[in-house]
Amino acid sequence: MSATKSRSTPSYSTAGGESGDIGRDELFHILRNQRRRFALHHLKRRDEPVDVGTLATQVAAWENEIAVEEVTSDQRRRVYNALQQTHVPGLEESGIVHVDRREVALTSRAEDLDIYLEVVPGRDIPWSEYYLALGSASLAALVAVGLNIGPFAGVPGIAVGMFVTVAFLVSACANYYHQHESLIGASERPPELRE
Repeated sequence: MSATKSRSTPSYSTAGGESGDIGRDELFHILRNQRRRFALHHLKRRDEPVDVGTLATQVAAWENEIAVEEVTSDQRRRVYNALQQTHVPGLEESGIVHVDRREVALTSRAEDLDIYLEVVPGRDIPWSEYYLALGSASLAALVAVGLNIGPFAGVPGIAVGMFVTVAFLVSACANYYHQHESLIGASERPPELRE
């Protein structure tokens, strides 16, 4: 009697199904693989379904940091096999993509991915710490003006209030721009390949 092993695809689905929100653990599971992130990035950049072969070529180019035209057949084949056998079926099971023949398209559930991609790179200061420091410095300046301490004794409170308001507004704009650029599909290249 011979035992046969059945090939199984990893499961990413949640109890909520396609119409429910994607849970945090499921999203981290989906996004932990660079090849899946690259595939999702390319799909978000397109407004139409993408052939798995075309998707594999683009992902292989990003993985090898070369132009699409320079991708070899071996590089493409390795990515194609992984996408076809594992990643695309898993993403389809999770409801992130829909596959019709060899054409892959994002579903409305893919919008849930944006929230989790605004992650702070290792070399940056987290925005929460930046805002904490800015708020603390602003409070200290306002207290110093209110108590007429040192160089703040002659500064009108309205001037400090305007400075604080402008500082927070400029910071919020910078924060918005930085996080928007870190989203999958927001720029030509995936966030982790930009310098």
